[in-house]
Amino acid sequence: MSLSINTNTSAMIALETLNATQTELSATENAVSTGLKVSTAADNPAAFGIASQMNGNIAGQSAVNDGLSFASQVVSSTTSAANQIISVLNTIQSAVTSLGDNQGSPTSVGQIGDEITSYLNQIDTIARNATTNGVNLLAYSKQGTGGTADGNAITANSLRYVTGLSGDTATITGFNSMIATDVTANASLGISKGTAGGSLAYALGLTTDKTMGGNISGNVFTGTTGSSTITSGFLNKSGTSSSAYVSAMISQVQNALNAMTEVTAALGSNTQMLSSMSTYGSTVSDNLTAGVGALTDADMSAESAKLTSLQTKQSLAIKSLTIANGQSQNILSLFQG
Repeated sequence: MSLSINTNTSAMIALETLNATQTELSATENAVSTGLKVSTAADNPAAFGIASQMNGNIAGQSAVNDGLSFASQVVSSTTSAANQIISVLNTIQSAVTSLGDNQGSPTSVGQIGDEITSYLNQIDTIARNATTNGVNLLAYSKQGTGGTADGNAITANSLRYVTGLSGDTATITGFNSMIATDVTANASLGISKGTAGGSLAYALGLTTDKTMGGNISGNVFTGTTGSSTITSGFLNKSGTSSSAYVSAMISQVQNALNAMTEVTAALGSNTQMLSSMSTYGSTVSDNLTAGVGALTDADMSAESAKLTSLQTKQSLAIKSLTIANGQSQNILSLFQG
């Protein structure tokens, strides 16, 4: 090979090798520092595009999972309230039963009536307070999305939530109407069934006072409270007291208990479904994350070995370029005397 001071082929080849090694080394160092073999579209357009779409799905599934968690909280709060209301109804049944022992004493009947009405107010208070972010599945909101005047900011009586990335939804309908439907007719007391559209005690058929948010003034058993003389209520139907009325009143409370038991059964079913969907949602998120990792994550053991190799090649390329550049200096020796 001829020697030339204008064209140093060896230096050109060494420089090309060094530049190629430098480019590859830069990509490897980026993979090592970021942990990604595909961090931009320039690295792998197809993989980057697919990973970007999957990252969007991961964000969407995260929102779905958050919605399922919120729905679970609403159902959990409602379940706790329903169980507490059942406990209060059991106490009411005991109080109603005691009416049969005090029919001859209007004062005692009035006191028991006050006690029962107090329990009914407890039921409505528990129901109204079972509100999570404006959603209440027990109380009834006449104003719909406008909320209620009871200070509990109930804006929805049903719960709708997204179940998956495709946008499918599920709805848990408020139980006020279902409760009213489950309270069966009681001809002895002159009541057809519970009525929806007011307080929970009203839906349970235990009071004629449907106002939501205010204090209940009486119950269907002894009538208006606060008076030692009972002038209304089922205990004094047709102006006479009868053990048959006591039996019918106990039946009325049992109807209310059965209705609330149906609520807890429905809530239990929804709890199981939400738990299953939450578990599945977490699995979907994990699978999507693993898929993105398979497309973009760097194999750190391989990248480490590659980095060592490229650093060695870089050193050799620099050495080769130094030797090639020295060839031009060797030409001077040909002209020394």
